[in-house]
Amino acid sequence: MESIKPQKSLVEQVHGAILDAICDGSLAAGTAMTQDELAARLQVSRQPVMTALGLLRSQGFLVERGRRGLQVAPADRARFEAIYEFRTAIEPLAASLAARRRSADWVSRARAVVAEGRRVAAAGDAKATLQADIDFHTLVYEASGNPLILESMQTHWLHLRRSMGEVLQRPRFTQKVWKEHAAILEAIAAGDAARAAQLIGAHVREAQLRVGAELAAAERAAA
Repeated sequence: MESIKPQKSLVEQVHGAILDAICDGSLAAGTAMTQDELAARLQVSRQPVMTALGLLRSQGFLVERGRRGLQVAPADRARFEAIYEFRTAIEPLAASLAARRRSADWVSRARAVVAEGRRVAAAGDAKATLQADIDFHTLVYEASGNPLILESMQTHWLHLRRSMGEVLQRPRFTQKVWKEHAAILEAIAAGDAARAAQLIGAHVREAQLRVGAELAAAERAAA
């Protein structure tokens, strides 16, 4: 018998829908959050929207815009840098362990995710590209066999999604990202722990440098 998964509450669903749109760039920084408009778009009452917006504000995804309500917060460069510093330490370990512990079934699933990621990236589907990117890295965490790695990453998952979205919203980066994913996967599949760790470390550091520089430039321009 399969376990029964509890259905998400309406507030959780509204929160997830708005957060998805922020992470994939559909709701850009500075976009005003109007309760009536959001309720109409999501086909729900204003109450779950109001609660979800309050939660997103407390999580740092929305900010006050004077007396005019809330708007999408700009990407937090300090948080972005902190997340990527953490990833540069954790992900090489995860990839190294994955190369030692991967299974044939895991390799097959990972190759399917890479193929899908390349397809949706080429199609310009930002939301699907973000999800495929998350799926790939989650597979690496899972293949490590160390539950603390997966739990640690899930603790920061909401802001991790935003930071990944910042990378993948830049079209010139996406094809290179999936080329790097493919190389990481093949190193893991070959059982080459040292190369898998080196490749994923370089992959994460380059994303940190590329997008961190753009976020810094955006902050200077806004100032």
